[in-house]
Amino acid sequence: MGDTKIPNPKSQNPNLPSPLGRGAGGEGRYELRFSGEGGQGIILGGSILAEAAILHQGKYAVQSPQYGSRVRGGPTKVDVIVSDSPILYPRATKIDFFLALAQMSYNQYATDLADDAVLLVDANLVPHVIENGHVIHRLPIVEIAKIELDNEVLSNSVALGAVVALTGIVSHEAAWNAIEARVPAKAREINRRAFERGLEAAELCPTKPVK
Repeated sequence: MGDTKIPNPKSQNPNLPSPLGRGAGGEGRYELRFSGEGGQGIILGGSILAEAAILHQGKYAVQSPQYGSRVRGGPTKVDVIVSDSPILYPRATKIDFFLALAQMSYNQYATDLADDAVLLVDANLVPHVIENGHVIHRLPIVEIAKIELDNEVLSNSVALGAVVALTGIVSHEAAWNAIEARVPAKAREINRRAFERGLEAAELCPTKPVK
């Protein structure tokens, strides 16, 4: 996969210790849900995370995508379960980490959240979040892709970087290897920049724990 080195953020986010071993679904099991609009690369992002866990981290993982009725613009989601042991029940029941890149996808899919679930929402596109005892991170993911990197399609790589930085669910190298295997050679450098930007931005991501 090449020898690209992905820098680690300076410190691990204190609100999220190593996830495996303390997910709500049981010892060694961690459930994530990615949601957004059709065309934002949400389903691909879930596939890449599952591949990173299986192929590059030695974990077990399953992913369950759900497509909206519209090809572009409709709400869509994918659930990803990562575990240290074989996954006997492949459906997410208590979401430990929830990503939302659109308000309508948040409204539709912010269900089955664990009591101590952590949320990452787009700071501009998801203004209304129910703060029900959860730690909420706000990051302008789509703006970073669209304005800084000049390509909104890169939102999923930015988001993956942020998710990996906040959760530690897979190593940075494992995630990058999975991204690299999925993108054309000519797009690898810009995707690497997007992924690294997500890693860096997560360290400064505003956090609002609920009292």
